[in-house]
Amino acid sequence: MKKWKEFFPQKDMRLTPSFDGRVVCYPSNVNLRDYLAWRQVDCHINNQYNTCFWMLVLKKDKTKKEAQDILKGTQTQDKNELLFQQFDINYSNLPAIFRKGSCVFRDKVEEIVKLTVNCDPVKRSKKKVVVAHCDVIGDNFWKEHPWILDE
Repeated sequence: MKKWKEFFPQKDMRLTPSFDGRVVCYPSNVNLRDYLAWRQVDCHINNQYNTCFWMLVLKKDKTKKEAQDILKGTQTQDKNELLFQQFDINYSNLPAIFRKGSCVFRDKVEEIVKLTVNCDPVKRSKKKVVVAHCDVIGDNFWKEHPWILDE
């Protein structure tokens, strides 16, 4: 909030931003992965719908009710076709942050912690909080970050 004016110089902040967060203890890694996969799919579904909805309202001058009626009962492929045919948007090319959401986790990174007397770097593996917009549904993420489920 301190940097509001830096990012939105022409707009006064009317309400304090709020975020929904929760902590849940899942009984197994399988349950955890299933939950995270469901959340990522939910992110995709909501973003795809909202992208179509607002393109119809803002670019095709549809009312919100008309946009809702157009999208009612549509499937993923229908929305992909609508975006491509009417707006020349390939949904797969939208930034991953919108299609996949944000994953916050501790990643292993190598950092230079000091230099030797010969100016050779001394590196250590550390865990650092990162934000990534990646696929957590498939196995690749979990193979690349096995320590997440081991901790």
